Amino acid sequence: MKIKRATVLLSFLWIMIIAVSFFWNYRQLIQEQERIAFEAGRSFFDQMIITRQWNAIHGGVYVPVTEKTLPNPYLDVPMRDIIINDTLILTKINPAFMTRQISEINNEEKNIQFHITSLNPIRPENKATAREAIFLKDFEKGIKEAGIFTKEGSAASFFYMAPLKTGKSCLTCHAKQGYKEGDVRGGISVTLPFAMKIPLLPLLSGYLLIGTVGLCGIIILGVKLNRAYEIIKRQSLFDALTKIPNRRSFSETIVREFNRSQRNQNPLSIIMGDIDNFKAYNDTYGHSNGDICLNKVAQGIKDSLKRPGDFCARYGGEEFIVILPNTVSDGAIHVAERIRLHIEEMGIIHEKSLPARVVTLSLGVATSKDTMGLVFYEKLIQYADTALYKAKDQGRNQVQSSTEVA
Repeated sequence: MKIKRATVLLSFLWIMIIAVSFFWNYRQLIQEQERIAFEAGRSFFDQMIITRQWNAIHGGVYVPVTEKTLPNPYLDVPMRDIIINDTLILTKINPAFMTRQISEINNEEKNIQFHITSLNPIRPENKATAREAIFLKDFEKGIKEAGIFTKEGSAASFFYMAPLKTGKSCLTCHAKQGYKEGDVRGGISVTLPFAMKIPLLPLLSGYLLIGTVGLCGIIILGVKLNRAYEIIKRQSLFDALTKIPNRRSFSETIVREFNRSQRNQNPLSIIMGDIDNFKAYNDTYGHSNGDICLNKVAQGIKDSLKRPGDFCARYGGEEFIVILPNTVSDGAIHVAERIRLHIEEMGIIHEKSLPARVVTLSLGVATSKDTMGLVFYEKLIQYADTALYKAKDQGRNQVQSSTEVA
């Protein structure tokens, strides 16, 4: 049972280890996807900042006025527009205007959206969304960047945002709003397509395979250990020659049965048997045949017991002992006589055992109820042993009881 419990516990621990390992790896994959998403968003943001810096270094750049590039009404600077001739007018593009145009190109070609925004925008279209407003307030508290996975319908994307800090070149337009150099005046958000691609099924299948193989290994090992334990246990409790319980097994059983009989006030009987003239049998037929004889006698005694609770064991050498729970003296004598007759009728040739010339048993019977005040089972064994020697003294191949001995 201990091995079975250990196997169950080890199986449970193995399942827990596999489960924890799976969820840990799954979480690592999610974190890796988040890292990649942040890296992508950060990369686009950095490229936009570099482009804006280039524009700011040159104090803005002039481009031809077209239908798509009209003068910026929110840019209040001298020489915003320059008329070259009747067909060419140049208008100044500041970093904010350039950001919007780059965003429009990316949105059309790559479905990547940039949005320059602020809690206090000059251009109304740059007003922060609810999500952007939350991040902008976090930036004012010192947060360096923010990102979140979003999903609209079936389209999955990653929303990234980082702050824009006021530089010297920015004060031209933003000083009148109260910004100073180094202040967070807004931010740029980047929304890019990004679906979480975690190979959940292959990962789960791999762990299930590993878990199953490991679990099978634990179970197989547990079964083998349990079998080995049962074999060792049987070898420690059963006589190797006769295959019936040995003296150690008898010692454990007699204690249990004696205590039960005392509690329930039931009789307990013991039969001790000894093969008659067994030394002569060994001398005549050899020890090998003597072992065969012992085995046959043991099986004969076992076959003579009819109740499941009756117990027989090899007590030592050619001696055998029987425990009969809840059995009075007359019943025990009857069982002993049945054993004696059965062994005799087996007809195991023994020329030196006279007058029967076959192997026979002498048996002694003792019953706990026949001895008032019996406290220890050893006394009961002693009475049975005394009765056995009485049977031998009376001529062998017979049954004597402790009451007759007394």
